[in-house]
Amino acid sequence: MLDIGPLHRSEYEMDTSERVVIAEAPGRLIFLGEHGENKAGFFLSAAINRTIQVAVSQRKDNSIRFFAAGLGERKRTTLVNLKYKREDRWANYIKLAIYIFAKLGRPAKGLNFTVIGDIPQQAELASSTAIEVASTVALKSFFKVSLTDKELLCLLVKAESEFFGKEEVSSVDYLVALNAKKDQLLLVDEKNEEVARIKSPFNRYKMLLMDSRVPRAGVDEELKQRRKDIQAGLELLEKKRPGSSFRDYVPADLLESMGDLREEIRRRSLHIVEENQRIREVADALKKGDMEEIGRIIYHSHESLRDLYEVSCPEIDWLVKRAQEIEGVAASRMTGRGFGGCTYTILKENAQEEFCKRLEDYERIFGFHPLVYDIRPATGARVIAKG
Repeated sequence: MLDIGPLHRSEYEMDTSERVVIAEAPGRLIFLGEHGENKAGFFLSAAINRTIQVAVSQRKDNSIRFFAAGLGERKRTTLVNLKYKREDRWANYIKLAIYIFAKLGRPAKGLNFTVIGDIPQQAELASSTAIEVASTVALKSFFKVSLTDKELLCLLVKAESEFFGKEEVSSVDYLVALNAKKDQLLLVDEKNEEVARIKSPFNRYKMLLMDSRVPRAGVDEELKQRRKDIQAGLELLEKKRPGSSFRDYVPADLLESMGDLREEIRRRSLHIVEENQRIREVADALKKGDMEEIGRIIYHSHESLRDLYEVSCPEIDWLVKRAQEIEGVAASRMTGRGFGGCTYTILKENAQEEFCKRLEDYERIFGFHPLVYDIRPATGARVIAKG
């Protein structure tokens, strides 16, 4: 990745005496739990060693300028006109951070921003969240505002709702970006906004993220229907236990309570309940470094996404199945919204050659050229320069 400091100073014709603050925030990978109950789910996640960096400096006028160095694109606005604009794309995520500090009484003058990153796009690795968090952390340092991570989290969630007009905002990606540590996995409880860190047992393994490149038309409508099915299942269960959530049930409860409800609703609900149970189980396996058990849980999770929640596809299932057949592969699973997208595979280094051969078969059979990224658990958001 290019050095953002000199790029920023050159873009805005700054001399070395002028102050620039640079912050970075990571992308994230979800291992388990991404299709859980809204605002009450459990997740196994980690920040990854792909980041967004944001540099900020003061202007003498009231203009706000944005420069995406990797894209060679420039945008501009003012504090008076600070609002979401579809055509501003990536700059909207920096504007959200400015919106937060404008609500706190800053800034008084204009600002210059430069953004650069190496998080793969369209791979559902939370690149937009990384821009928001890196910008917010940079501005917090630039304005010397005292805020705890919990306060920052609340401000980010609130701003996401207000600035983008969203009814429902998940705190999970913000929690990961703010709490991640190098070589640690994160168990995230979205309901209580709690994060438990567990040392990664994958140090002797490689983690490969594979983008299937499968086109995904109509995904949003399919996922909306899944959410409706989940809500219908929970409403039925709540008749016996008012105020409960899926985390309060075990699989046997669904057999007792579902009655004559549609089979799809039973399957979707069963996936949520069993996935919660898998995440509880994987915590113990991770602490013990039991790779065989970890692999079993991850494979079962993929099977559940395929058979119960039904968000996989033949190409993704093929990739996971072929990976599972290779000696030295500990686990493989789809990640993200599904209907294409990515898989992650945890494997020993001597298994990588065979894994890549299978990808050649994949391209020949399905006609899509997959992209592979070497990733590992990394640290969270931080300021990297204040000069």
